[in-house]
Amino acid sequence: MTLNPLVILIAAVFTHNIALTYLIGMCPMLAMSRRVDTATGMGVAVTFVLAIIGPLNWIIYRFLLVPTHSEVMSFLVFIIVIASAVQLVEMLVSRFFPALHASFGVFLPLITVNCAVLAVSLFVMLREYSFWQTVTFSIGTGIGWGVATTIIAGVRERLALVGDVPADLRGAGITMIIAGILALAFIGFSGMVAIQ
Repeated sequence: MTLNPLVILIAAVFTHNIALTYLIGMCPMLAMSRRVDTATGMGVAVTFVLAIIGPLNWIIYRFLLVPTHSEVMSFLVFIIVIASAVQLVEMLVSRFFPALHASFGVFLPLITVNCAVLAVSLFVMLREYSFWQTVTFSIGTGIGWGVATTIIAGVRERLALVGDVPADLRGAGITMIIAGILALAFIGFSGMVAIQ
């Protein structure tokens, strides 16, 4: 079944949100969801990285690994491409957005080990998406991860202002509760768009 790339984009953002549906990419979400501006910046950075590596890994897989029957090397190749793309993003952010780079701290290089970034390349390979489906899935996944992280950061900031969070739940505990409630909210979109 050939899916419209727009359907894939909407599904990747809402119904199949990688962080809320598959619970992939939770570590950086926990770390970056303290402030809305940092979460939004990280969401943009992740989307940019995914927009590069998803299609690039698709091209490498389809036109280099499959013809040479080297599919077994896909994990290694994907990780090398991811590390290179993240290094590029870090250099660009450092050069053009130094304040944002300073707010990321050590977390920007950690996009390399964000399992959501590798998962996009693996999902694309397993689902046998076309090039344009890969582009929209990659961008949609980045947007979805960024939206989830930014919403969680907004709720955490609001709760910090109110100050009603019990001491034992502060930090990761309340973040997981917020993510669970947000995941339930996103389940409401599941009847709208479905992808395989």
